[in-house]
Amino acid sequence: MNYKKFFKEEVSQTKKSGYYREFVPILRKRATFPFSSISHEVKDSSSFDTDTKIWCTNDYLNMSQHGSVIQTMVDVIHEVGASSGGTRNISGTTPYHLELEEKIASFHKTDNALLFNSAYLANQSTLWTLCKKIKNLQIFSDELNHASLIQGIKNANADCHIFPHNNLRSLESLLKQYDKSVPKLIVFESLYSMDGTTVNIADYVDLAKKYNAMTYLDEVHAIGLYGPNGSGIAADYGVSEDIDLINGTLAKAIGQIGGYIAGNNSIIDFIRSNAPGFIFTTSMMPSVAAAAKTSINIIETADHLRKDIVKKSNYIRSKLIKNNINFIDGESHIIPIIIRDAQLAKNISKELLVKFNIYVQAIFYPTVPKQNSRLRITVTPKHSYEDIDFLIFALKKSLSPLLAKTEKNIPSNQLSSFI
Repeated sequence: MNYKKFFKEEVSQTKKSGYYREFVPILRKRATFPFSSISHEVKDSSSFDTDTKIWCTNDYLNMSQHGSVIQTMVDVIHEVGASSGGTRNISGTTPYHLELEEKIASFHKTDNALLFNSAYLANQSTLWTLCKKIKNLQIFSDELNHASLIQGIKNANADCHIFPHNNLRSLESLLKQYDKSVPKLIVFESLYSMDGTTVNIADYVDLAKKYNAMTYLDEVHAIGLYGPNGSGIAADYGVSEDIDLINGTLAKAIGQIGGYIAGNNSIIDFIRSNAPGFIFTTSMMPSVAAAAKTSINIIETADHLRKDIVKKSNYIRSKLIKNNINFIDGESHIIPIIIRDAQLAKNISKELLVKFNIYVQAIFYPTVPKQNSRLRITVTPKHSYEDIDFLIFALKKSLSPLLAKTEKNIPSNQLSSFI
């Protein structure tokens, strides 16, 4: 086999399909964010531009740029160095790791927590471990679950039953097919990252109790932004303690890198003792763990930032409706503008960048289903209302050929038929 030829042909096919990914080099500027510098290769100029505004960051609360968070990281690097020096079992557990796990458990009102190097790894390794270790475990998974959840289940060759997005009636019809003695796990998210839709978590908890199922909840995009002190949507419904495992990230609203699971002592200890993605990898940098703890402390008292994002998100939605721009109305801080065709989405993204100094990344397959490409907008506390008005102006100009052809904004309760 000619391996090089195979790889080239595969990439060539991806390019022809319109699903080839081209990364945009960005130099984020702490002092001027959301103004950032974009590579000259993207904007066809001879140097980095310094006036491009970012409209698709996951650093939702700008915690990565908070002075106290940065200072904590710098101080710990000077104290202990850059690396942890090993796995958690072999010299890689520091007081900073333990303090962060304790903080996360307190944040979610659970017994314990366990750190991973990413939320993707936490999902994949935890679900793989549960599926492999619990004999005949039946998985019930929302059709729009994140790739990390899907991959963990697939890798374990588990029995998986997929239900339509947010369709509790369908979920119950699947659950009732199994006796209460059969082990079951419901896997779902509190806020779906590509559609911006949320769920009534209390209803899932009720179903789990009714059919003796465990629950695995991904709160990655909700943490920091929803619930008491930013502790997530499960806390908003008052059911955090009823969820068996909560998955979270340090890499979005918390502004660092890494992920975690939180739950009762027995299940956390079980995963700690069995999950390959935890056992066989160097632990996160102590400075990252320390900075994440500082960030959570700040987030817990940041209701003003959460309210600001809600107001600005609602303002964006009202402007999109007024200008007849098609979007999925999930009533969250994530606002997807539907383009459908991948190449068209990329062209519009580049036009926004070149003509208006606005960076909104085109999202396409495999991140979303084919022919459901989109621009995914997120607002932060550092975006102004003037910034929003200019964004809407630029979107209207760039999308004008589409406006007469596309559907009206899609309510979240009609998503399953749309997707």
